[in-house]
Amino acid sequence: MANIGYQHIVCDPVECIGCRLCEYACSATKHGRFDGTLSRIRVVRIEPITMTAISCRLCEDAPCILACPVKALSRSEENGIILVDEDLCDGCGWCVEACEFGAIVLNPATNNAEICDLCSDLPEGPACVRFCPRDALSIATPEVLRQQARRDVVARLLEELE
Repeated sequence: MANIGYQHIVCDPVECIGCRLCEYACSATKHGRFDGTLSRIRVVRIEPITMTAISCRLCEDAPCILACPVKALSRSEENGIILVDEDLCDGCGWCVEACEFGAIVLNPATNNAEICDLCSDLPEGPACVRFCPRDALSIATPEVLRQQARRDVVARLLEELE
């Protein structure tokens, strides 16, 4: 189940062109090199031609936290991001399996889980959002997304009445 009020990265599949620049911006920011396998955001293709980017949704009852047998994952009370205690994480991958969005990766060098932290250490915010050439990525709360969906439905209904 998605979170109630925490901000997370949202992708507009109408605008996403699958360029993967978000993945490279993430890996460069977090690891200092352009390597999509180290990215905390993933571009996925939904057949036949829809592209979208997936990152941590900050689930309300985060299955990744519940699945971790060594209690290496916790939630920040400040902004809701999922924190990984690198000293406790043993790379078992249970959190990866538990995430229904496929938003957790295991770093092959450290064997630790890595989860989007919204670039909380950067004052300008998430690198993936800043570098998206089509502005397909944004930050929103689930409530904002629900409000936008309702506005879109009303707009379509009004169009049909004309």
